[in-house]
Amino acid sequence: MLCKIAVSNWVANKMANTSVCAVGFVPVTPKTSGYGDLSMPASRLHCDPAPKLRFNGLSVSQVRIPSHHRLSCLAEINPSSATMATLEGGSDDSDVVPIPKVAIDQDSDPNATVVEVTFGDRLGALLDTMEALRDLGLNVVKANVFLDSSGKHNTFSITRADTGRKVDDPEALEQIRLTIINNLLKYHPESSAQLAMGEAFGIVPPKEKPDVDISTRIHIYDDGPNRSLLSIETADRPGLLVEIVKTLSDISVAVESGEFDTEGLLAKAKFHVSYRGSALIKPLQQVVANSLRYFLRRPTTEESSF
Repeated sequence: MLCKIAVSNWVANKMANTSVCAVGFVPVTPKTSGYGDLSMPASRLHCDPAPKLRFNGLSVSQVRIPSHHRLSCLAEINPSSATMATLEGGSDDSDVVPIPKVAIDQDSDPNATVVEVTFGDRLGALLDTMEALRDLGLNVVKANVFLDSSGKHNTFSITRADTGRKVDDPEALEQIRLTIINNLLKYHPESSAQLAMGEAFGIVPPKEKPDVDISTRIHIYDDGPNRSLLSIETADRPGLLVEIVKTLSDISVAVESGEFDTEGLLAKAKFHVSYRGSALIKPLQQVVANSLRYFLRRPTTEESSF
């Protein structure tokens, strides 16, 4: 009798430390998939496809996934990430998830819009991202990769396919930004908790959201007799770039060029602006700052903005 009890206990312990795959019921040793403490190999799990949202032709994963589906849907995305590890993904062994950054630069190249994407050392060649940009009617005329202490930086020089010129339409620039972030969420789901867009389109929403009043900073500097430099830092959200430009346009302030950066949960922008061909005088600077603060404190942007 003692022997039988000992054997039963040994079997029970083994079963407790063994996972059973959903296909074939084959015992496998628990291991981590690289995107969390998943005890089953992602490629052998079965799950229902994640629900989809669509805006402006972009298809993204919906965040409102029932809690009992989130593990299986995360497992569904992982095989895609693993398959594209060389082309789209990179190293993801570190437990510390870096802050994703997407910068859109309109100043450094007079003939093209320059986009830079950084996510520590986890990004590959981003071939799928370039293909997604081509689907927007854009040409990637140049692509570079360089390394520094902050990680791997992928830069693209983009022009419109129909004109061969740089992209100057705010809605098109916002679509570029959301397309790149959508691909980050698709191939690197661990970035979801680090991006403001992860709340709406990712698998795991950010644990903490920045307070708009605390995080918002607006400064305006003289930048010569004909223009001023407007600096904005605030909590990110979809449609933000379009709404900022629209707010300035509503008070007759022209945006000549600038840079729009997405750094995790924050958006940082610098715009060269003018009023009737001249720099903004102090009273108008105050009007601009007050208008932007009023807009940025609104809970959401209009759906038609993105």
